[in-house]
Amino acid sequence: MPEDDTTQKMDNVYVTAMAHFYRGEIGRIMQWRARLDNTTNWAITTTSTIFTVAFSIRDVPHIIFLFNLAVIGIMLWIEARRYRFYDAFRARVRMLEAHFLVPVVMQKTNLLQGDWRKLLSEDLLIPTFKISAFEAVGRRLKRNYVFLFAIILSAWITKIFLHAKPAIVDFSTFYAALRVESIPSWLVAIVFFSTFGFVIGVTVWFSAYSSGEFADFAPRKRWDI
Repeated sequence: MPEDDTTQKMDNVYVTAMAHFYRGEIGRIMQWRARLDNTTNWAITTTSTIFTVAFSIRDVPHIIFLFNLAVIGIMLWIEARRYRFYDAFRARVRMLEAHFLVPVVMQKTNLLQGDWRKLLSEDLLIPTFKISAFEAVGRRLKRNYVFLFAIILSAWITKIFLHAKPAIVDFSTFYAALRVESIPSWLVAIVFFSTFGFVIGVTVWFSAYSSGEFADFAPRKRWDI
């Protein structure tokens, strides 16, 4: 790319326009980030309410935690959908930071070369998601929801042991305590173990093969030197 053309790309009008565009994209991702926090807050509030009811009223069956799992699962799906929008706008911001702000900060106009403008323009014309729905679920599960599911699991087991009739003394009595009126023990056990098996499996897989928004094992280096 000729030096005159590169210099023209860095004129005041261009820099001003890109700066405003960057600020606008930052505003977008902040809005979607706030929506993610709202969904997480709803999930925590719902779980806290169900815990209060389950442990303050002895006659409430432990199957109430199955309802808790369903609500948290819906919240996770909603948050994953919102995260895909957030990630799409975040990708634009990262492209601007890496290919525009870095050359400006370093005052190296040669770093402006490349197809990033074309890619950014195509994404503005035809916006697309950058990650799949499954990956979005995995990221939100890894970051936040795995802790909620673990707490629900602990509370469910605690509820069974505290309020079981007769008292639990071995595995057979624990299995019998899973039964709730017309709901058989085997069905409760399948839902119980399959749900938490899925949660643990997805979390472990994404912890091993997906870095998420930031690199967890990036080289330790002081950024302010």
